[in-house]
Amino acid sequence: MRRIYESSALRRDDDEPFSPRERETEPQSMRSIDSTSLSRRLVPDRLCHWAISIDVSTPRSTYPAGVAIPFRVTMRNAMPFPITVRTRSPILWRWSVDGLVDAAEIPVHDPPAEPQGFRFDRGERKQFTKRWHQHFRVADDEWEAAEPGTHTIGAGLNVADADEKGLYDETTITVDPDDA
Repeated sequence: MRRIYESSALRRDDDEPFSPRERETEPQSMRSIDSTSLSRRLVPDRLCHWAISIDVSTPRSTYPAGVAIPFRVTMRNAMPFPITVRTRSPILWRWSVDGLVDAAEIPVHDPPAEPQGFRFDRGERKQFTKRWHQHFRVADDEWEAAEPGTHTIGAGLNVADADEKGLYDETTITVDPDDA
C-alpha cells in the first residue's frame, strides 16, 4: 500500500470525484464520548465503588524513631470501562495516621463542599507516594513527635463511609526507638 502512495498513482486533485482527499472535518463516528458523563449516568454508584480497589503499603514494617516513613497508595479500576467516583469535595482522596487525617489533630484543609468526580480509565492504576515524618500536627505552627510503638497508616477516597464501601485501606507499622 505504501508504494501506491509513494508512486503518486493516486491523484489528489479536486477535479477527480473518486480520488481520495484529506478530511476537512472529523466524521461523527470518530468523535470521542465523554466517559465521565457516561459513567455518572449509566453506572450505579454501588458498581463504581465495587470496581475500585485501594491498597496502602510501606517498604518495611518497622522503622527507627525520627525517620520519615514512605508509603504508597495504589488505586485500581477493575472494570473494562471508565469509572467516575463521586467525591465530597475537590480533595479526591485522603490519608491518615492513627485516624488523624493528614496526621493532624486540627483541620488542615477547608475545601468547599462541592462534589467532584475522581475518574479512572478502564483498567487504570493510579499510584501516589507520600511520607509521614513521624510527627502529628497539633496547632498551625506546632508539631509533636509520634510515640514509639504501633501506628496505622490509612488512605481512601473522599466519600462518605469509605471503609464500608471498600474504598479505604490501611497498613500497620512499628516505630522502634532502639532500631538504628
